[in-house]
Amino acid sequence: MESFLLEPVERIYFGKTLLGVILRAEFKKDGIEFLTPDDFSQQLAYMNRPAGYKIAPHTHNQVHRELVSTLETLFIRKGKVRVDFYSADQHFVASREVKTGDTLLLVAGGHGFSILEDSEIIEVKQGPYAGDKDKIRFEGL
Repeated sequence: MESFLLEPVERIYFGKTLLGVILRAEFKKDGIEFLTPDDFSQQLAYMNRPAGYKIAPHTHNQVHRELVSTLETLFIRKGKVRVDFYSADQHFVASREVKTGDTLLLVAGGHGFSILEDSEIIEVKQGPYAGDKDKIRFEGL
């Protein structure tokens, strides 16, 4: 994959369905940039603030939310990983490589991973984990 072809923020679609968002390590912008719409059950934002900037102390209100799907955010702490994106009906859509410093939000459809280099990945998703009810495994690439 040629690095000059990579967008600093890439959105992978199947038709009008957003499957994932990749925030490349090279992305830089002043202020705050929300990369997800307000109605997503997991929000992804990028912040770049100068030294001395203050974010007021705050708490978050308890708000009842109903979740019908799981969104996952992966932080590629080290290494290189190929992500394969699939439609909800398990048809292959696209592959992308993510590397050290990249962030990946998985929104809809299916996905699989091939570890291309020794990798460390941090995953954040909604819980609680539902065991076998949480996912359907299928044959991919």
